[in-house]
Amino acid sequence: MEFNHFDRDGHAIMVDVSGKQPTMRTAIAAATVEMSPPLLAAVRQGAMAKGDVLGVARLAGIMGAKRTCELIPLSHPLAIHHVTVDFDLDEGSGTITVRCTVRAFERTGVEMEAMTGATVAALTIYDMCKGSDKSIMIGEIRLLFKEGGKSGIYRHGEVPTPPSVRLT
Repeated sequence: MEFNHFDRDGHAIMVDVSGKQPTMRTAIAAATVEMSPPLLAAVRQGAMAKGDVLGVARLAGIMGAKRTCELIPLSHPLAIHHVTVDFDLDEGSGTITVRCTVRAFERTGVEMEAMTGATVAALTIYDMCKGSDKSIMIGEIRLLFKEGGKSGIYRHGEVPTPPSVRLT
C-alpha cells in the first residue's frame, strides 16, 4: 500500500489535491455513547441541569465538522455545504448513537469531517452529563458510508444510501 502523506524523506506532508476535479462528496460517521438508562431518560426529557444536551451536542458536532482542518494536521480546509447531526436513543440499553452526515463539492473526501462531527457531539454529551454520572462511555467511532471521488462508494454493513440533498 502506498502512503501519500509522506515525502521521499519520510516527512509528513499535506497531499496535493490541486489537480483533482471536484465532485460531490458525502460521508456518514457514527459514535456511540453509553450511559445508565435513567440518565438517558433524563437526557430525552430535557431534565439535565445543564439544559438541552442533544441540542447543544448537535451544534457542537456541526462546529466540529467545520473545524476539522484545525484539529487534524494533514486534513484540507473544505467548503462544507451540508452537515447534520442526528441521534438514535435506545433507553433499554442506555445508548445514544450519534450520526453525522457531511456533504461538499470538493477535491477530497469528507470522511474526517463526519467522524470529527460525530466525535465532538459524543464528547459534548459526556461533558453535559458528567456531573450526574462519570461512568459514561464513548465508543465505536466509525465511518458508515462515503461516496464521491475515485474510490467510489463505501458502505459499512447494511447502512442505506442517504437521500440526496439539493444544494442551491
